Amino acid sequence: MDGFQRHFDSQIISYGKQMIVNLVNQKGSEKPLEQTFSKMVTGLGNGMIKYIAFDFHKECSHMRWDRLQILLDQLAAPQDEYGYFLVDAEGKVDMQQEGIFRSNCMDCLDRTNVVQSLLAHRSLQLQLQRLSVLHATQRLEEQAEFEKIYKNAWADNANACAKQYAGTGALKTDYTRTGKRTQWGLLMDGWNSLIRYYKNNFSDGFRQDAIDLFLGNYSVDEVDSLSPFHVQKDWKFLALPIIMVVAFSMCIICLLMAGDTWTETLAYVMFWGSASFGTLAIILYNGKDFVDAPRLVQKEKMD
Repeated sequence: MDGFQRHFDSQIISYGKQMIVNLVNQKGSEKPLEQTFSKMVTGLGNGMIKYIAFDFHKECSHMRWDRLQILLDQLAAPQDEYGYFLVDAEGKVDMQQEGIFRSNCMDCLDRTNVVQSLLAHRSLQLQLQRLSVLHATQRLEEQAEFEKIYKNAWADNANACAKQYAGTGALKTDYTRTGKRTQWGLLMDGWNSLIRYYKNNFSDGFRQDAIDLFLGNYSVDEVDSLSPFHVQKDWKFLALPIIMVVAFSMCIICLLMAGDTWTETLAYVMFWGSASFGTLAIILYNGKDFVDAPRLVQKEKMD
């Protein structure tokens, strides 16, 4: 709690009032994070901090992305209260911004980007209306050329941040670019999620080691001639994946090239299917041994 309090004390000094928008799932593995976050905010008892939990995936399930308006309606009053910084041509400050929105999901990439883009869009509309660039009844969505530039710029920025952090472009950028969720965007999200899963488990360890070495978090011991990267791999690291791929391939071949009788085909499929799933079960059971874990600073913390 002490670190939590010091963090928000510094945030309040820098930015003023805080509106926490927690977008994590309120079930499964993310549920304890939401509950703990809410409990800590309540325990802090600071009137400068407000908290809203919005289960993004539940509320927007089945392509119901219009339900994001529910969240925007909740945030409209505090957004109007916080305002924005405004200075006139003579340098006179007409308005000070009094607070910020501190949104988060798990990685603060995809869900966060969508919500922040909507908040920024609404804030920009209020500013343009205040400056008489837009009439009071005009909507920013009606400015087609500007909307295209705005949404693409926001989505491109999301992709740049996501590639640096997760190794792929951001998810849900079809909504950020077009204002609509599409089937193609859903498929691309699935593909990017698979790539993230692979990189996170099988290549990010070396990447973390490179970062630690570059930042000086790890110092090379000139006396110790044995490199931390010199690890003797067991036979299973090579054999089990090969066995699984071969067995799964044979299972598919047996399905495509049926035998003389259906019982013969079923026997082949069951044999190779059992072999592939059995091998997969062994790999999953020894999952930590297959993962590309960091070998320098982070390995010491893990041990």
